[in-house]
Amino acid sequence: MESERQAKMSKTLTKEQVVELFAFHERQWSMLSEADELHWNSFPWPMFKRPREPEELTTLAISAYILSPHYPSDKSSKDRIKEHIRRWHPDRFETKLLPKVKEEEQGKVKEGAGVVARGLNELLTRSNVNNAFT
Repeated sequence: MESERQAKMSKTLTKEQVVELFAFHERQWSMLSEADELHWNSFPWPMFKRPREPEELTTLAISAYILSPHYPSDKSSKDRIKEHIRRWHPDRFETKLLPKVKEEEQGKVKEGAGVVARGLNELLTRSNVNNAFT
């Protein structure tokens, strides 16, 4: 049921909208380190539909985003996953970005970032397993 919902969700965006979303997310990443204060909505959550809560972040939705054929990179899917793991890794995220998050949103953002990091690690594990059988 979730995969059907995600498939319908991705069909609502045109290729141009998806490409623009990726560009917007890259701009968000470049502004995060310079911002004085961050909020939940400051982050480019790796999904086509902006989540409102950590519970809306799913490995399936993250996978659809990272592995999109419209992803603006010639990197392999495995390299895309690794790139996002570097961004969302708790050691980096919690020392560089989380302290800038408004105090009342820190728990929510930390939980969301943790969900993303675990989802990305799961995708990387699947990628490694799939490569072992090809």
